[in-house]
Amino acid sequence: MSARGHAFGIDIGGSGVKGATVDLATGELVHERIKIATPHPATPFAVAEAVAELVDKAKWTGPVGLTLPSVVIGGVARTAANIDKSWIGTDARALFSAALGGRPVTVLNDADAAGMAEDHFGAARNFAGLVMLLTFGTGIGSALLYHGTLVPNTELGHLEIQGMESEHRAAASIKERDGLSYEQWAAQVSLVLTGLENLFFPVVFVAGGGISREAEQWIPLLTNRTPVIPARLRNTAGIVGAAMAIAGGVAP
Repeated sequence: MSARGHAFGIDIGGSGVKGATVDLATGELVHERIKIATPHPATPFAVAEAVAELVDKAKWTGPVGLTLPSVVIGGVARTAANIDKSWIGTDARALFSAALGGRPVTVLNDADAAGMAEDHFGAARNFAGLVMLLTFGTGIGSALLYHGTLVPNTELGHLEIQGMESEHRAAASIKERDGLSYEQWAAQVSLVLTGLENLFFPVVFVAGGGISREAEQWIPLLTNRTPVIPARLRNTAGIVGAAMAIAGGVAP
């Protein structure tokens, strides 16, 4: 973290590697985010090169926080979603640190980073207790925070609800694939949320993913008991959460 209360975050996704300097007092980006297309294939070495290019473009010389669409334990990627399968077993923290000249880095799951950002700066900032972020996209990503403390690497999209994995029932991709109306899809989302709230009793669900932009079309149709609110930071959440992680020493 710089003396000005800034930190640098990078969000690595299937289509883009995006980064920016973040003001840790406000959660706002200090400059326009920089984006580089994710290499294809998105192998560890190729992505590390893109990260080094992005940081060089930003002229950032300090520690860097990064997200991966992976379960990350001890800096090692244990899964790989929308990136090359060769990431599995890769020491991502060591790889990125070496690519950035040995500087300190931290690496965490992308949904976890988004959850941290939404909890501290975004939609859930005024809620105390257990907050659950769910990102509805190709699958369902999840993040669980208790009074701001991250419980890392939850994979609740794979939780079975009434005989079916949650994301096979209620991911946004299922709505598109099956041509479901908002009413039909919201009924499936309600089943998933009811199952989750019966297990975890969160104080609020934060709904992320691209379909959160259409929140007024489907959130009022939900029938679960816990409040559901749309994510606020959207495509900056991963960057902000990654910056928070390196500044706060979060290292799953």
